[in-house]
Amino acid sequence: MDKIKLLQERRAAVLAAGSEVRKAIAALVDAESFVELAGFSFSKNDFYGKEVAGEGVVTGFATVGGFPVYLAAQNYDIMHGGMSAANCAKILKCLELAEKNSTPVVYILNSLGVQVGEGVTALEGLAGLLSKAAKLHGVVPQFAVVNGEVYGQGALLAACADFTFFMKGGVLAADSPLVISAKSGQNLSKEKVGGAEALAQTSLVSFETEDMAQVMEKIEKILSVLPEYTSVVVENGADLNAAFPSLNEKCEGKDLIEAVFDADSYVEVGVGCPEVRCVLGRVGGISVASLVFEGEGPVLLDERNVAKALAFAEFAAYYDLPFVTFVDAAGVLPDLKTNDSLVLKNIFKLFETYGMMENAKISVVYKNAIGLGYSLFAAKSAGFDYVYSFANAKIALFDGAKGAAVEFAEERADEAKLAARYADETSDPINAAKNGYVDNIIEPQFAKQYLIASLQMLLK
Repeated sequence: MDKIKLLQERRAAVLAAGSEVRKAIAALVDAESFVELAGFSFSKNDFYGKEVAGEGVVTGFATVGGFPVYLAAQNYDIMHGGMSAANCAKILKCLELAEKNSTPVVYILNSLGVQVGEGVTALEGLAGLLSKAAKLHGVVPQFAVVNGEVYGQGALLAACADFTFFMKGGVLAADSPLVISAKSGQNLSKEKVGGAEALAQTSLVSFETEDMAQVMEKIEKILSVLPEYTSVVVENGADLNAAFPSLNEKCEGKDLIEAVFDADSYVEVGVGCPEVRCVLGRVGGISVASLVFEGEGPVLLDERNVAKALAFAEFAAYYDLPFVTFVDAAGVLPDLKTNDSLVLKNIFKLFETYGMMENAKISVVYKNAIGLGYSLFAAKSAGFDYVYSFANAKIALFDGAKGAAVEFAEERADEAKLAARYADETSDPINAAKNGYVDNIIEPQFAKQYLIASLQMLLK
């Protein structure tokens, strides 16, 4: 037997079976950096009576923007990316290596579910794989690329990932969209069930991307900020004494982000709940994770935007990123839907996350910190090391005398006294500063200077 010829034939079969998914890998990683693992893995599917080349998944390691990563890419051309016990075992080995080497993981997902005919064996394989992915959460960064249709338990890999990219036409669902649509009594397209727009409020969509080059760019930018994989402080040419006089005239969330973060250093995460913006980047060369509140008025908290803030704060805690809040927030949205939700549980978990953080925490009240909006995002007692306020900001228990009057309506409180206590002139940050709750009241134009100085003092 000609072993060389046999090797060449089997290799050709594997490459032919995975030609499309290999193109996706090549577009995502640095040129010629991909090294395949378990490339000659074949198994027999008894239900279909045929051999499966490569187990329907391509695994290996490569570099993305110079950063080493492990990859697991589902191959839709093999039984529609169907997951089997052998398929899961192949990905699991990849995760074990990632854990051993403290290396990020990238999943390229495209699967219609479990392979027919596997039975409980496939479920055991999935349970082992998902358990390992869960164990790695917060240990190494995990990135998921929804590169087609992803249904069933495999969709949990996207839920476990720190960042999920939806390619154009990507669909993610816990079950077949046809089943979900029918059970809901509607006739919906798969995109209406599990497309990026349909899932915008679920915290499952970190980015919508046109191609793998965009995915590569964002993964590189994220890893370039994480202290685990690069220096927490870099010399990037940022002017450490830069002032931005325009902020004194106009200061919305967008203006703050562009002024405070170093040019080309930051990436905004999450497409849903635009009133809470999550930004990873550098300020004066220092890695930072930041929440920026931006709305028509003080942002009212609900289940979705608090969940978004919580997930981002947990990520900052896992990777020791300094955590900065730019606050324009009030209390919980007063409606029945919000009241009958997980909002209070998520708020408690956010307080709990602060308690676990050993990284620096800084708050800048740039517009409003009212009631719970202050307690949760600016209070010294919540663990914020430094708290700054813009001179024209508002810090108060209630949003003005009218809000206080509504709160105490049943007690028939003296409206004149309430008006005096909660008038706008008594809600300026001077009152909070008198008691030491605000470290300094600053002009908006100097926000970056104060942040850099504070971050330099708080870095370990």
